[in-house]
Amino acid sequence: MSALAAQPLAQNLVQSVDWLAVAPPTVVALAGLAVLVADLFVAERRKPLLGWASVAGLAASLLLLLPLLDGDRATFCLTGATRACSYVADPFTLVVQLLVLGGALVAALLSVTALKDADRGLPEGEYWFLLLSSAAGAALLPASRDLATLVVALEVASLPAFALVGLRHGDRRSSEAALKFFLSSVTATAVSLLGVSFVYAATGTLHLTEIAGRVQDVDGQLTTLARTGVVLTLVGFAFKTAAVPFHFWVPDTYAGAPLPVAAYLSVVGKAVGFSGLILVTVVALPSYADVWGPALAALAALTMTVGNAGALRQHGTRAYSAVRLLAWSSVGQAGYLLVPIAAAAYSDDPERSIGSTLAYALMYGAVNLGAFAVAALVGRTKSRNRLTDYRGLYATNPLTALLLAFFLLCLAGLPPGIIGLFAKVTVFSAAVDAGLGWLAVVMAVNVVIALYYYLRWTALLFRAPAGEPRKHLVPAPLTAALAVTAVLAAALSGAPQLILRFADTGLF
Repeated sequence: MSALAAQPLAQNLVQSVDWLAVAPPTVVALAGLAVLVADLFVAERRKPLLGWASVAGLAASLLLLLPLLDGDRATFCLTGATRACSYVADPFTLVVQLLVLGGALVAALLSVTALKDADRGLPEGEYWFLLLSSAAGAALLPASRDLATLVVALEVASLPAFALVGLRHGDRRSSEAALKFFLSSVTATAVSLLGVSFVYAATGTLHLTEIAGRVQDVDGQLTTLARTGVVLTLVGFAFKTAAVPFHFWVPDTYAGAPLPVAAYLSVVGKAVGFSGLILVTVVALPSYADVWGPALAALAALTMTVGNAGALRQHGTRAYSAVRLLAWSSVGQAGYLLVPIAAAAYSDDPERSIGSTLAYALMYGAVNLGAFAVAALVGRTKSRNRLTDYRGLYATNPLTALLLAFFLLCLAGLPPGIIGLFAKVTVFSAAVDAGLGWLAVVMAVNVVIALYYYLRWTALLFRAPAGEPRKHLVPAPLTAALAVTAVLAAALSGAPQLILRFADTGLF
């Protein structure tokens, strides 16, 4: 009799898997395992093939996004009275997966040259396995619609990144960077898990859509617990997004990591943090907008201000000053990305605000990876990667100098970087429409401040070389990375509506 009574419950627990929906992160994970196993059998002189296999795996995962464009898909769903799913492939998921997998692909192209130049200083099999594992977790996160899957995806994306930062054996700077990254991220994870446990205790569910409904009817005695859980969860994700005052790990980590890993963290790491933050706030906790809205607005203002101030302080002759400037710039850009998420708390159309964040993130991803690609090229002959090392780049590599100037102007929001200007206007409009005029003013001031250090770097490219001009040879993988980012940035500047339409359409 008990077996018969348990049968309906067992049927409700049976999960059907939509393999096409989960294909993009699955293919990346399988490629990582294949590379790790192949590393045991491939001869040393054939190790570069592992890199190209990884590039192929990431390219295949990007192509698998195309069949998902025909409509929303969901899998791992409850089959009882309430239909809540753990994995959803909707427009929001696909846009973030495009950013994550595209960023990982460009970082992989940069890595092919970096590993060759390292001359066995970096273990190739482990490197590619860690990069692909992190990319798989990053691609899983935007599709996660329950807190357990969200936390697991976050850690799968983060843990391999620690090892990537400190993978150079015997390099003290790399080890120090990895330690700072690890300690800050572990702290963020602990705080996030505590917040998640409080939210679960108050609502009794892990699914984001069910939390959104139940958290409004929390018993009075549990209201404080729920609010504390919301705040702690926000603090945890603030670490992941490098929001001030949780940003201290960024400059040293970027300067100490292999340059392709720094490029990966600057784009993919941010995409992971922001997509998780959006899911927790807008999807799971819209009724607590009065808690997370003001907090995110204050974080946005503080982050963009401190980030730009840090970039202004970079001296051209300091070692790794170019990478550090990009690191501080990424902190400032994180502040701009936080603005529309904060605006969603005050807006009648939060989906439009989130669309502004995604549009800005796509622009930032394309041009920031391009800037890192040029930094990787210069770093091949100027290992200290100072800002002064870029002086006179136009005299030796005219096309590369023009590309870097274009990328920097996009980040600054100046023509001909039209997409940078339009993306900033979209974010600015989201703040104004939500009634956050003071935040829009802070953003405008910071955009003006950022012009100084972007234009100062740009001007260096066209000055007379300080010493004997030295031409930078561009290997094929670096050429491919520069070409991909340049074409994307140019196409988006010519037709900004390709991504700005996200600011006017529903994403959930």
